[in-house]
Amino acid sequence: HMVVIVCNISLRTVCSYYLLSIYWEMGANQTIVTEFVLLGLSGHPRLETIFFVLVLWMYLVILLGNGILIIVTIYDSHLYTPMYSFLGNLSFLDICYTTSSVPLILDSFLTPRKIISFSGCAVQMFLSFAMGATECVLLSMMAFDSYVAICKPLRYPVIMNKDTYVSMAAGSWIAGDITSAVQTSLAMKLPFCGDNVINHFTCEILAVLKLACADILPNVISMTLADVIFLVFPVLFIFISYVFILSTILRIPSAEGRRKAFSTCSAHLTVVIVFYGTIFFMYVKPKSKDSLGVSKEDITDKLISLFYGVVTPMFNPLIYSLRNKDVKTAVKNLMGRKLFAE
Repeated sequence: HMVVIVCNISLRTVCSYYLLSIYWEMGANQTIVTEFVLLGLSGHPRLETIFFVLVLWMYLVILLGNGILIIVTIYDSHLYTPMYSFLGNLSFLDICYTTSSVPLILDSFLTPRKIISFSGCAVQMFLSFAMGATECVLLSMMAFDSYVAICKPLRYPVIMNKDTYVSMAAGSWIAGDITSAVQTSLAMKLPFCGDNVINHFTCEILAVLKLACADILPNVISMTLADVIFLVFPVLFIFISYVFILSTILRIPSAEGRRKAFSTCSAHLTVVIVFYGTIFFMYVKPKSKDSLGVSKEDITDKLISLFYGVVTPMFNPLIYSLRNKDVKTAVKNLMGRKLFAE
């Protein structure tokens, strides 16, 4: 048997390494998978039409809401602060995250068997994983900003100077990209020699790993380590930050002072609860079993994943816009009319 590799010269070494390693591990009698089939909701045609309209509407809201937040944080000089810089990053992140998956989801609703190439699957997996990991780190950076603003207000300009918060935001993106590159490369280097049907809307990494015909223990260990670093540690960091924040707020003598202090971080806390609450519910939720005790894919699992990927990014601009007077004022000034009534 012979594998013929036609690549750009600059990519020849990389292509050769991946394809030959897959071929070598699979053996001569196995077939190299060059594409995947995304099932989505193909078993529920009536739901596909409903969810196509619903997801398309939510995606447009995501683009509009987060786009407006990005514009106001760039053009309104009153929002040139660390908190709104992080908010602009979060909005851009949500647009990137949904754009990496929603068009594919919408296409799957229109196509009974959506086919995606091996390389396309890898790119989509990388982007989704990178954006998710980046958001985990970015939310913890925003918690630290709230902690300094409330617990150390006099030192806030010194601690959260421009170099500091720009480095924190950039570090979040870099960390997310690195871990995604590692997880994606480990997953796509596995041999896929039989079933190429992904029972999901997108190339979700756990769904892809189920199709590998090799030992995925190294992938499981790597994913577990990544979960600890990008889920457990940020959650602990955010929790500890808010313990100090709430302790400081409760020591403020006036009720008005406590209300103002809490309002500065309430939007972020709400976003954190929605974001991490959906993630933990997705992974902690018990799997349904059939009569033989074998785990089966439930439509509920797919819809929860869809909620995490679409509804959460849609909530972020609404939460920050409705609970932040500075953002509402900036939007009013930008649009030239009163969009958000008190």
